[in-house]
Amino acid sequence: MGWYDALEAGELTSSPSEYETKRFGVSVDRVTVSASAGTPLEEVLAAVDKSTADVVVLRYPAREVSWFAALAAGRRTAVLADSLVYWSLPVGKGRRPAPLAGFTAGLETAIEDDLVDDLVADIFGDYGNHYCANPLFDRALALAGYQEWARRSIAAQGAVVLRGPDRRVLALATVDQQASWTEIELAGVVPAEQGRGRYAHLLAAVEDASTAKRLVISTQGHNTGVQRAWARYGFEPVHTLLTVHLVNEKQNLRQDAQRLHKQVG
Repeated sequence: MGWYDALEAGELTSSPSEYETKRFGVSVDRVTVSASAGTPLEEVLAAVDKSTADVVVLRYPAREVSWFAALAAGRRTAVLADSLVYWSLPVGKGRRPAPLAGFTAGLETAIEDDLVDDLVADIFGDYGNHYCANPLFDRALALAGYQEWARRSIAAQGAVVLRGPDRRVLALATVDQQASWTEIELAGVVPAEQGRGRYAHLLAAVEDASTAKRLVISTQGHNTGVQRAWARYGFEPVHTLLTVHLVNEKQNLRQDAQRLHKQVG
């Protein structure tokens, strides 16, 4: 979820999610309480109760530690779906690595869709996103959603790409350039190149390509490995949102969870 909705919207927002509804075959609404909203619990509960969607994906500041009990006591089944942690860095303050001889990195505006799909599948195939918490959401369809998101983002604003001496893409970062910040949306290194310091070079290239004075980025709270990399580079944590899926009582989560367990087992 984007930086603006998470931290700067100043209000509770609620809207149908057309992409998720179409992809997963269940109706999905998104309800978000930004860090700057000051929204009371009663307003959140009213927004959830008003929704007729099969699933409400609710995100709210982690500081509201008492809210989950109230959400779980409602008519919907409450599924805790991890958290989102947001980090920020003033552009120009990153701890840049030494240049790599023969490697190139920069913003590219034309990347073939098939290549984008392959890169996203390689980099994010095992990523534990919030959909994994809910058996109503198929993990393969969630990955397809990330691929579609990457293609849309690249078509709109391009992507920062790290290439090796043979011109192969080693790392990719999609970005959202705004007046006050540049948000890194999907960023990662292909598995064969992980653990070799490539990620810091990707971040440096994003810093170079930024049109704003601040870089921002987020990930699931459990993804501590990439957060350590951000800390080493100079990013600092600024906010955490909890993600809760509120499932309509007509949806049989127990049956779906048992089916999923058999498939995995």
